[in-house]
Amino acid sequence: MKLVTLETPRLILKGFSPDDMNYIFSSLNKMEVMQLLGHRNEEDFLKEQEKQQKGYATYNRSFLLFLLHHKETGKIIGRCGIHNWNPDHFRAEIGYNMIEENFKRMGFMSEALETIIAYGFSELKLNRIEALVAPGNIPSIRLLQKNNFIQEAVLKQHYLHEGKYEDSLMFALLRGDFYN
Repeated sequence: MKLVTLETPRLILKGFSPDDMNYIFSSLNKMEVMQLLGHRNEEDFLKEQEKQQKGYATYNRSFLLFLLHHKETGKIIGRCGIHNWNPDHFRAEIGYNMIEENFKRMGFMSEALETIIAYGFSELKLNRIEALVAPGNIPSIRLLQKNNFIQEAVLKQHYLHEGKYEDSLMFALLRGDFYN
């Protein structure tokens, strides 16, 4: 297992590929998996285990999940990564989640996002990075706008949430716009 490791002023970002995740689940016990991946409870573990059992990557898609380790405490405070990565078309979707409430609104996710976007364009040779956001998720929309993502569309009734179809806003950042 060879992890991609990126660093920001306040974070260490450890990246896991589908092969890494399969290795982790086949080689470590439950408590070791939970500790390594920063699972806070049984529910977090079971969700991750289900993803692993169903297969993380499909025919032409992959991912690179980064765990955000706070340098000062060593604690895993969030996740940010490239998913729905289609290497044939040089595009991927970015997603993120701050799992520690007391680290929100302190600029950590922006710090991680900037570094992962740069890695995506320079090392993964992506041409396009997309993000899907719920219309009411103002902090996420602001984070994307701060990083020069442009809203391209509203995807009507795009996902099912608690029995109700919800819209998604489609944002994108192109390689040429990132380097200009």
